Amino acid sequence: MARASLAVLTVIAGACTSPSPPPVVEAPSVVSAAPAPLVASAPEPAPARVVEPAVDPPPHVDVAAVLFPDAATTPAAAARCASVGAERDRIRCLFAARYEADPDALRLALDLHDATGDVAGLQVEQDMDGGFRGPLHLVPELPVGKHRRHLAWIAAASRDFDAFFAALAPVARAPVRYRIRPLAYRFFRSVGRTTPSAYAEGWAVSYNVSGSLHVSAEAVRDTLFHEIFHLNDAAHGDWSPRALGADYDAIVRRCGTRVACLAPYAPGDTMVRGGTYYAFQPNNGAPVREYAAELALRYFREQRAALRGEAAGRTAFKCGPEENRRAWAAMTAELFGGADAVPACAR
Repeated sequence: MARASLAVLTVIAGACTSPSPPPVVEAPSVVSAAPAPLVASAPEPAPARVVEPAVDPPPHVDVAAVLFPDAATTPAAAARCASVGAERDRIRCLFAARYEADPDALRLALDLHDATGDVAGLQVEQDMDGGFRGPLHLVPELPVGKHRRHLAWIAAASRDFDAFFAALAPVARAPVRYRIRPLAYRFFRSVGRTTPSAYAEGWAVSYNVSGSLHVSAEAVRDTLFHEIFHLNDAAHGDWSPRALGADYDAIVRRCGTRVACLAPYAPGDTMVRGGTYYAFQPNNGAPVREYAAELALRYFREQRAALRGEAAGRTAFKCGPEENRRAWAAMTAELFGGADAVPACAR
């Protein structure tokens, strides 16, 4: 399978332009227990397909705006980049000015940009209504020094996603319409808190360097797949409420927040402290979008395990209640070209 489409950066006066689709809800900052991978041998492959972007053409990332989102966080060294003529050199100058205090972080950020078109920059200081989390104060925090590992984990996740979609393409019946790049990463820290771990809007992922979910490369990979789903969901015309809303609402009417009742319908094991499954947590924006993002992550985990021939750890999500089967089929068709390497359910 060909790699996901990369946009060519168009630099104008030291910056690249970028349109933005509607915002989506932030990701969890909760107690998480990852479900065990599912398994099985993949079916006979169909002709290879390529991953196609959900929006054509992909947006450009505004390099200068992501690295220097406001005057308060812009070092004087950034001014010299405006006079650099060649686009590639100007972009490197901008990265060097942003990461001048940490050469190792600079190398990681440049390598990520060269490989994916992603730009690792800063979020602006702001107050956030965290819904069930309460009010939050976010401040910009660059991934340098002790936070540098987050850049390495993001790069590893990107490579893992490439390998996953390359393996998925041969079993797809139609083009896979799930874009994974280019993205803006806007790093921040929540003052006195570890929430939210991340949130997504406008082909950007805002990433908390102190986020409670960001404890390992695997955990970061899963968080990013969840967040990137939100971006694709928005790009598909806010797909999840339309496609999954009726079944989701029926489940909530039946179960409320009762964990035992919701368990058969929950795509993941992520729980909110003092609450219920994250996929069904009230006061969380439009919760069906979070259910859908957890379903996308479950899809990634199950397909990845099946394509690798790894041992089954639990019943396939689609083999649960009928609502699960419908949600699985709808998401598989809309975003993943109908690809499903997980074996059919026993009858």
